[in-house]
Amino acid sequence: MQDALEAALAAIADAPVSVTCAGRTDRGVHAKGQVVHFDTAAPRPSGAWVRGANAHLPDAVAVLWSSEVDPAFHARYSALSRTYRYELLNRPVRPAIAARYAGWFHAPLDLQAMREAAAVLVGEHDFSAFRSAECQAKSPVRTIQALELERAGERIIFVIRANAFLHHMVRNIVGTLVYAGRDRRPAQWVKEILESRERARAAPTFAPEGLYLEAVEYETKWGIPR
Repeated sequence: MQDALEAALAAIADAPVSVTCAGRTDRGVHAKGQVVHFDTAAPRPSGAWVRGANAHLPDAVAVLWSSEVDPAFHARYSALSRTYRYELLNRPVRPAIAARYAGWFHAPLDLQAMREAAAVLVGEHDFSAFRSAECQAKSPVRTIQALELERAGERIIFVIRANAFLHHMVRNIVGTLVYAGRDRRPAQWVKEILESRERARAAPTFAPEGLYLEAVEYETKWGIPR
């Protein structure tokens, strides 16, 4: 996405453009609420950065709005929190059309057991057990502000908001909660994983297709649309 967006913006600016994203997304992960900032000396109306850029972007990427901001704004470091959603198809038969847009688990899951396990993760913790080996974050400490699960037909929807995330953190949490729901494991099991700080004790990283960067929240002073 970043390469395509930079190329599109460069075509409008008639000069190279480098963008900074609010949050990273791995291949296969979707971003509905990504926010980026860039610096340019090219005077263009806001519409040019939207309609003009979209004319140069592939179908899977679209600019929704643009706005000039204070030079002090930073898409990543000015963010107060980020919200991700994971959609999990929970049925015996694998998805077809939905395979690109949802994760899948074949066995029945106990939603209440998953909710109780999720509650253990809310708050400020060392999430070393849920970070990938490639994670370059200086600190594994993050604050999960909310972690909610709802069932919608054959889908289980995970919504997680935190001040920031480690590499693969959401997908590793989803995988571990799925194991808790499959085996009806007590919340204490997830607590032990969290406190161990050992990645090998948590479940494998879940598929990227069900993960969406839903929103990035900022102070109102920046004037960033929600």
